[in-house]
Amino acid sequence: MKTVKELPDETIESFRSALRGELVLPEHPDYAEIRKVYNGMIDKYPGMLVMCVDVADVMYSVNFARENDLLLAVRGGGHNGGGLGLCDKGMVIDLSNLKNIRVDPSDNTVRVGGGNLWGEVDHATHAFGLAIPAGIISTTGVGGLTLGGGVGHLSRKYGLTIDSLIEADMVLADGSFVTVSESQNADLFWAIRGGGGNFGVVTSFKFRAYPVKEVIGGPTLWPIEKTPEIMAWYDTFIDSAPEDLNGFIATMVIPGPPFPEHLHNKQFCGIVWCYTGDKAKSEEVFKPILDMQPLFEHVGGMPYPSIQTLFDGLMPPGLQWYWRADHFNDLNEEISAQHLKYGSQIPTPLSQMHLYPISGAAARVGNTETPWAYRDAKYAGVIVGVDPDPKNAAKITQWCQDYWEALHPFSAGGAYPNFLMNDEGQERVKMSYKHNYDRLKTIKKAYDPKNLFRVNQNINPN
Repeated sequence: MKTVKELPDETIESFRSALRGELVLPEHPDYAEIRKVYNGMIDKYPGMLVMCVDVADVMYSVNFARENDLLLAVRGGGHNGGGLGLCDKGMVIDLSNLKNIRVDPSDNTVRVGGGNLWGEVDHATHAFGLAIPAGIISTTGVGGLTLGGGVGHLSRKYGLTIDSLIEADMVLADGSFVTVSESQNADLFWAIRGGGGNFGVVTSFKFRAYPVKEVIGGPTLWPIEKTPEIMAWYDTFIDSAPEDLNGFIATMVIPGPPFPEHLHNKQFCGIVWCYTGDKAKSEEVFKPILDMQPLFEHVGGMPYPSIQTLFDGLMPPGLQWYWRADHFNDLNEEISAQHLKYGSQIPTPLSQMHLYPISGAAARVGNTETPWAYRDAKYAGVIVGVDPDPKNAAKITQWCQDYWEALHPFSAGGAYPNFLMNDEGQERVKMSYKHNYDRLKTIKKAYDPKNLFRVNQNINPN
């Protein structure tokens, strides 16, 4: 493996002349800013960043990295917790200029560029009264979220993001360009619906969109001491709730505005709701929730893009992040006891735990229909240590790891791939793909036998 510094100047200049996009080297005046990603804890120094403006730039870049034996990372929105859109001393293919959104109202499909963010997509689709199932923060990149699965507010109603993917354009490890779908390169199409960035650079996506314009949603909060009671109730309630209703449960601290001052810096068990159904039935749907007498609730009508941006202000780019995750089949007493314990010890106001329900439409897809192997789990859980101050990095990391280690014995064994950190090892990747790992490995070996695309939740072909 070579570093960019080892390459002759004329080799680099020849590559630069082949590009339409900008080639950013460490001496570039904006290098320090350009190399940043969403997670401020990630501090890597690429040898070059290629700011691609078209598919040809991507093809040239893949070929250059392969031919010169460079470590290669691909950056879409840069949200990945483990910082897997960056690498040290090698090349970063940056897709942030590959932005284009075309909504086709004749068949409710949407074409999206590999560098788009979900907030941009939501803005475009909302004008047509449509939405694509995505995450819960609008600054998330379309590429990273989609390739890992895509869990969010619409999962119970319309499934994971990958369940809405119809087609994708890709640049493979040999520099070739392909389109993948159920009818073209079907093995690759299967693999990218949850298999991450292992198989190539996706330059555009085509999604099926759904009629979502206005939703009713927002948070309900209970004192942290009520965690076992609320989790036991929620575990039963969400089973029989209409699929129009989604709610993810959390242990959290209220960091400040826009919440009332009397809630600030206190620990809570919270649920954030999103209801896409008939407004006339919303009072009936939310009655059992309000009957649980939350200490605070702020549930109301809003445009769908508003619920997608609800947490953007609290979670701007540049914070310190550390993640750990697992799937769970229930919320039994042992599990809720650990959530009470560690939810009462949250070290910084932005650190929290979320449990996303995998039910309804998301659960009706078979465990082998896509690489996403935990369709039969009830929840995808994630613990995040978050803080703006690098001095608190060790503290939030330790809390996150301790919380995860206490819960892991009660888990289903593997994590939602988008929540995997890069320090967890190959066995965790295998556990997270479970019975689908061998098929992913076979496809990886066919299309990327030398593991050019390795800066990811890696499927090792060897």
